[in-house]
Amino acid sequence: MSFFAKLEAAAQRNKTLLCVGLDPTPAACPDQYLDFVQLSRSEAVNQPGKTCDALLAWNRAVIAATSDLVCCYKPNIAFYEALGEPGMALLRATIAAVPSDIPVLLDAKRGDIGTTAAAYARACFEELNVDAVTLSPYLGEDSIAPFAAYQGKGMFVLCHTSNPSAGAFQNLAVHGGNIENDDEPLYINVARETTSWSPNVGLVVGATYPEALAEVRAVAPDAWLLVPGIGAQGGDLEASLTAGLRKDRLGMLIAATRGVTQADDPRQAATRIRNRINAAQAKLSDKTDSEESPPSQYGSQAAESHKDLIIGLADLGALQFGDFTLASGKRSSMYVDLRLLVSQPSLMHAAASAYTVKLNQLKCDRIAGIPYAALPIGQAVSLASGVPLIYNRKESKSHGLGKDIEGLWQPGERVVIIEDVITTGGSIVSSVELFRAAGLVVEDAVVLLDRQQGGVENLAKAGIRVHSVLELADVLDLLAKTGHIPAEILQTLFASSSSEDGAK
Repeated sequence: MSFFAKLEAAAQRNKTLLCVGLDPTPAACPDQYLDFVQLSRSEAVNQPGKTCDALLAWNRAVIAATSDLVCCYKPNIAFYEALGEPGMALLRATIAAVPSDIPVLLDAKRGDIGTTAAAYARACFEELNVDAVTLSPYLGEDSIAPFAAYQGKGMFVLCHTSNPSAGAFQNLAVHGGNIENDDEPLYINVARETTSWSPNVGLVVGATYPEALAEVRAVAPDAWLLVPGIGAQGGDLEASLTAGLRKDRLGMLIAATRGVTQADDPRQAATRIRNRINAAQAKLSDKTDSEESPPSQYGSQAAESHKDLIIGLADLGALQFGDFTLASGKRSSMYVDLRLLVSQPSLMHAAASAYTVKLNQLKCDRIAGIPYAALPIGQAVSLASGVPLIYNRKESKSHGLGKDIEGLWQPGERVVIIEDVITTGGSIVSSVELFRAAGLVVEDAVVLLDRQQGGVENLAKAGIRVHSVLELADVLDLLAKTGHIPAEILQTLFASSSSEDGAK
């Protein structure tokens, strides 16, 4: 049976898209398995053979506890290679412990050409006898062909990864060639090209960027996607499934490793993840069944990939609905205060990831946070994206160096503005004028929420393109459906003529 046939059969049989990683290390090995081979933790360093016996007992226990909850196992070869010859024996024994009706995907990220690639393929598919392998596409189709020559074996090509610095390459605009859009990022070209090389090619797309998942799915509608990043890396499971599932509600391998293998009860942890996956699948199926119904006037589809973020903001109190007096003296049914994000690190991380997806599609040398609410947000985005941060002072500095722009920068550098909310766009325009006067190039701004009150149009007149993570209409529709906004207030929000948000 081919890898993908075995994969789909296991997914249907076990009602799951969960793929469990098997990446054991001596440092993380639970005491019970060291005790099983009568080995103390201090002795593990000097007794690799007995250490690998303990790790094998651990792997076997995880497999036994989860084999009816998963559709695939994914050992990463690096953890086994690092243990020397005993480690490779451990890998072979681990593969042998997997039931024959569950496929094994070797996470090896191989990428070379000619006889070297052929040797890698032989090692994976003949020596280790795994069902699939992860590969790097950097050397082109020549590096994939030796693996594709093995009939029925699966290949998952690195497409869009989650590490912050990956955007330096993966988001580069591709020009010329055989693509239709000269501004298409490299990872989209990778998705389109590699899936045309073989029907057995899948793609690796990290869970921390749901928008990238949706874009990859659009150009590779039939491919299986390996999706790491759920759990320790902070990926949003529900948003990822919404963005990446195929029309048949399959096509994604949700990879979890430490969250399962290092849990006190691996079976309970795997069950919890599988249940969340199945609940999201069911919700999407219900949505598909009702697609013939008249669409909502506000249309929440664009906000689905950020559902947890939106609900988190509402629960935090950053989005409130009622009767408020704004800073301008006008009354409004909505109050926005994204300053509260500083008090919720997990939510700030989610927001920064959403900003980063937009930012990675732009060319920039630095980002600039607008005082005051966007300053901590800008710092979080800088940490998530790896792009340096600068900011302008709201009040002129009369002491010290007397600088109006803080941080390191050089004239001629391209800067992208980071703002929390855009209403009329006035605060952005004043900052942009200062940056441009200093010789910086500013043409783009990324905002978390567009209140859709003329700010985008006003900034366009000033030569600034706005890239919004969320638009008010979509946010309101989603929160109305979740019960966060009474229907009567929802109507007044759209009827409101307020031109200033409650936090400004």
